[in-house]
Amino acid sequence: MSYQAEFQRAIGQPESFWREQAEQIDWITPPATIWQARDNGHGDWFPDGTLNTSDVALDANIRAGRGEQTALIYDSPVTGSTGSWTYRELTAEVARFAGALQHEGIGKGDRVVIYMPMIPQAVIAMLACARLGAIHSVVFGGFAAHELAVRIEDAEPKALITASCGIEINRVIEYKPLVDRAIEQSSHKPDCCIVFQREQAVAAMLEGRDKDWNELMSNAGPAGPVPVKATDPLYILYTSGTTGKPKGVVRDNGGHAVALRYSMKLVYNAEPGDVFWTASDVGWVVGHSYIVYAPLLTGCTTILYEGKPVKTPDAGAFWRVVQDHKVNLLFTAPTAFRAVRKEDPEADELARYDTSSLKRIFVAGERLDPPTYEWLREHTGLPVLDHWWQTETGWAICCNPVGIEMLLTKPGSATMPSPGFNVQVVDSRGQQVAHGEQGQIAVKLPLPPGCMTTVWGDDERFRKTYLDPIPGFYSSGDGGFEDEDGYIFIMGRTDDVINVAGHRLSTGEMEEVIASHPAVAECCVVGVQDQLKGQVPVGLVLVKDSATIDHDELEDELVEMVRERIGAIASLRRAMVVDRLPKTRSGKILRRIIRQIADGESYNVPGTIDDPAILDEISEQFGRTD
Repeated sequence: MSYQAEFQRAIGQPESFWREQAEQIDWITPPATIWQARDNGHGDWFPDGTLNTSDVALDANIRAGRGEQTALIYDSPVTGSTGSWTYRELTAEVARFAGALQHEGIGKGDRVVIYMPMIPQAVIAMLACARLGAIHSVVFGGFAAHELAVRIEDAEPKALITASCGIEINRVIEYKPLVDRAIEQSSHKPDCCIVFQREQAVAAMLEGRDKDWNELMSNAGPAGPVPVKATDPLYILYTSGTTGKPKGVVRDNGGHAVALRYSMKLVYNAEPGDVFWTASDVGWVVGHSYIVYAPLLTGCTTILYEGKPVKTPDAGAFWRVVQDHKVNLLFTAPTAFRAVRKEDPEADELARYDTSSLKRIFVAGERLDPPTYEWLREHTGLPVLDHWWQTETGWAICCNPVGIEMLLTKPGSATMPSPGFNVQVVDSRGQQVAHGEQGQIAVKLPLPPGCMTTVWGDDERFRKTYLDPIPGFYSSGDGGFEDEDGYIFIMGRTDDVINVAGHRLSTGEMEEVIASHPAVAECCVVGVQDQLKGQVPVGLVLVKDSATIDHDELEDELVEMVRERIGAIASLRRAMVVDRLPKTRSGKILRRIIRQIADGESYNVPGTIDDPAILDEISEQFGRTD
């Protein structure tokens, strides 16, 4: 079947289409009802089906005869260690840790926060929660105590699982003090904190609350998979919101399993037995979907990599992993390859390794810039396939559907909408714009399986953020255009969330931190284009008249405050002191124009601006004289 035929069937006959896809996974009770609409255009997929995601990802592979196949490979250049688990071994480990959690009183519907580095115990913890029907919420191990506290307060977990430390290249970061501070700051207190001790830093334990991972495992018996409804939550994953308060994206069990299994064929053309490597982190949605769940749901071997594209030890790190583990399919963010290209522009490191096992390279998380695409194509000779999706959708909204039909690649485009996603480029009223004209990227409701079902504890925020802005559509918050061939080009965010090295961060949240400084009267943060990271945050700051602090000293303090409150990933490049901020007469800061000035783009002076001369002042601040 051609791509167009499959796309039309998914849009025109969604119930029969998704019933067919649902037959690809092991249900406890197969669904009779495929789709149940709600009154807001959203709805529930497979509402009367029951399953267990851990069972589908692990036990089902044993039943299919893959028990002795490698399920998980751990490769850690920062510790110089590797390890592997067959499906039978991984299932046993997960069942035992699920038994340990059960012994601590964790059951169906309970929340568990996981704050861990890229070690096998993180994967085991996620799958063990799924086995019990508990809802996991993984928080990226690089986030500061304040950010962790906010998530603890919102999710109200019964338990928190962590490791004693993480390792960033050659720097050991102790996690336990961050966890202790986060729990202290949060009004909600987990009943217990389970700690996996690493030899690089042994954590001090709080008697009564803290439990040792290995001790719990040594005394635990295996727990079987608990049946859950398809509509029951599997996990909560927090993503930055423009208000500064993170949004807890809720993913269900049934739709998630069906969609990810389908996506592995559609997007990646992955087969059982393939070695699938997603170079990301389990703290992000990419890690949830394509390090942990989708490869295991498909019967692949998945790789957990505790390292970087460069400096662990060099720009040949990725190619070494491909060679050592005979990787077939590699997926990462464009920023990773930009870092490799910066250090090894002629791809000399690539020539040192045998990468003949590699069939295709996939990128997502931010726009794939044409120079990076061309560099990869030239030096690897492989198909380089961009695809576009979001934390909220969990899998590709647009892709090159290689599992059905390899389409022509256009640099800068994520290619075509995935079957199930009725993507349209519209204006603010929901009217389609002409080919080539920029507008808002929206998806006509209903969304396919696997997408977010709500915002944790705040369905009104879900509706206001995603459904209300363009009635009848899911509003992606991204802008772009569709060309005359139907190819979708994503050009960037339409809100004030920026994309730093594939990670979405809220400028509103950074502004709250900067504005809390006693010398700051007003500020704004914008994302400025960066060749390596995609975007980096830059702050414009108005200083109070009464403040006597030196401007350089202030900038240093603000950079450190953002790092401390949000985490190192939100590295503020500059905090420029300005005399005025460009605003409309109604007082709205003209962030888009600031971004355009910073990026060296042309811009139109809006008629609503209170004083056009200020744009010249801002241009001088950014070193522009045109």
